[in-house]
Amino acid sequence: MSVFAALVDQLADLLHPLFGPAAAAAAIVLFTALVRLLVHPLSRAAARGQRARAQLQPRIAELRKRYAKQPEKLRKAVLDLHTEEKVSPLSGILPSLLQLPAFFLLYRLFSGGGDGLLSHRLFAAPLGGRWTDALAGDGMFGPAGLVYVGLFLVVAAVATFTYVRTRRTAADTSTGTGTGTGALGKVLPLLSYGTLITVAVVPLAVALYVVTSAAWSAVERAVLYM
Repeated sequence: MSVFAALVDQLADLLHPLFGPAAAAAAIVLFTALVRLLVHPLSRAAARGQRARAQLQPRIAELRKRYAKQPEKLRKAVLDLHTEEKVSPLSGILPSLLQLPAFFLLYRLFSGGGDGLLSHRLFAAPLGGRWTDALAGDGMFGPAGLVYVGLFLVVAAVATFTYVRTRRTAADTSTGTGTGTGALGKVLPLLSYGTLITVAVVPLAVALYVVTSAAWSAVERAVLYM
């Protein structure tokens, strides 16, 4: 934990001439970008895997018709098809899994693990504080509350962008395969709005990580899946 705190501190020192008191917040954004850059090759592989899985959907639809009353044979046939085409059904989750350690480290660090870092602020809001602290202070539209309002607006914009793209992709896929998206396909795009809840309950430093990562994901997916 101390090594991690020292890394954020060093980044903040480097950025201080440009960002002044908000240097620690800028360091977290930069740290997030570095983490996402490191896992970008896996994201590119996940994109290739998703395109390959999309190409398999017509054949999987045929298998579902053939083995409609034989679930075990259907499961084996689908797995065999993925193996034959060298497509992993799990490749898309690897980038997210590799980001979890950074998320939990920031959460621990700004929940009492880094006393020096807890004193840093983003404008009027302390990096170790939460939205509830801002509400209990000067309210939603107080100096600290406005920082969270800004974050919520960014998250809402990113979530809406992601929602529209996901629905459009699902519609294109269902049109190409002749199958409907189903209830799950309608619910999944809404999960992007779950980031609003995360930002509302975690320390501000972690919220910055989440917002930056969500924005990176939106842009990355727009580029990789265009």
